[in-house]
Amino acid sequence: MGHVATLYKCTCKTGGQYLPAFALWRPLGERLQQRAPHFMMEEKLQQRVHYFCFHLGKTGAETYEMLQAAFRESCLSRSKTFEWYSCFKSGRRSFEDDPHPGRPSTSHTEARVQEIIHADRRLTIREAAEKVRIAFGTCQKILTEDLQMRRVTAKFVPRLLTAEQKDDHASICTDLRDRAQNDPNFMSSVITGDECWVYGYDPETKQMSSQWSTSSSPRQKKARQVKSNIKIMLIAFFDNDGLVHHEFVPTGQPVNKEFHKTVLQHLRDAVRRHHPENWRSGNWILHHDITPAHRAVTTNEFLAKHNIPSLPQPPYTTDLALCDFYLFPQLKKTMKGHRFNYVEDIQANATRQLKAITKSDYQRCLCQWQECWNKCIQAQGHYFEGDKTN
Repeated sequence: MGHVATLYKCTCKTGGQYLPAFALWRPLGERLQQRAPHFMMEEKLQQRVHYFCFHLGKTGAETYEMLQAAFRESCLSRSKTFEWYSCFKSGRRSFEDDPHPGRPSTSHTEARVQEIIHADRRLTIREAAEKVRIAFGTCQKILTEDLQMRRVTAKFVPRLLTAEQKDDHASICTDLRDRAQNDPNFMSSVITGDECWVYGYDPETKQMSSQWSTSSSPRQKKARQVKSNIKIMLIAFFDNDGLVHHEFVPTGQPVNKEFHKTVLQHLRDAVRRHHPENWRSGNWILHHDITPAHRAVTTNEFLAKHNIPSLPQPPYTTDLALCDFYLFPQLKKTMKGHRFNYVEDIQANATRQLKAITKSDYQRCLCQWQECWNKCIQAQGHYFEGDKTN
């Protein structure tokens, strides 16, 4: 109160005259501004001076002019000055701001946002912010940085698996992993195969058609296209050394148990030509999916007759089928965007692309297959493609 007492003395010596007091008021304000950061905020200081002026009998306008002369550009606004004057006039004695709810604490807000999101995970950031009554940017920061959450879309899967099917998937993958660990020749003895359609025209994906451009370049546009009606089914088998056998299904021929038996006979002949040692020792194992033609009684009888063991394949698992997650996508990737008008052209190009795949690519595919076993076991038999796993 030393500065306020000095001000009071200066005002009294002038006999209450308003104008002479300015001569002493400005230096006092300058000294208060210099010392204010050391003992209080400047606004609080002006509120105390305002209270002092009020008790001297100054009006709101006179108080505002005196504050302007003392504090100059850092003076309280006119509306704020009159607001405090009204408060003091109504009997207020405190210089502190009134308590108000204001913005809730960060921890409480974070817990509230988390509670709302857990109740409805489809809420947008704006909807969650409106429920908690916080800013959009604050809600976005809490979700993405504090809670480490991100909005993802649901993944389409072939089928919603039952608990029994998940256990079956995990069990089969565990058995395969154990066999690969216990037998160093296991992976080199596996021959896997499947069927797929090869089209005369298969449109490029959006990612394949992307290209580099500057900020001023116009964005490229692409018409939506569909696959052509000209197509042919390809059946391919490969192992750790490369392509073993492939053939095309004649147009109009259904892939039933009788036709699949013929394909398996062609495969045996190919193994005899390409892997004579495995043929003589019988050291090769067939791996294919469980389509009706593959698990038919006729097919099982053929495999048993010729002592061809087979590996189990879990149902509805495209992410565990080597042809589905590697061979066929690799083949179709090179053919997308190219148009073939005749079935013969499709066959020639597909054969050329199959033979262009190197031995190291097939070996890498089998290594990825082993990684898929581990992912399936970690996912407890559920679909894992696109999920983050350790």
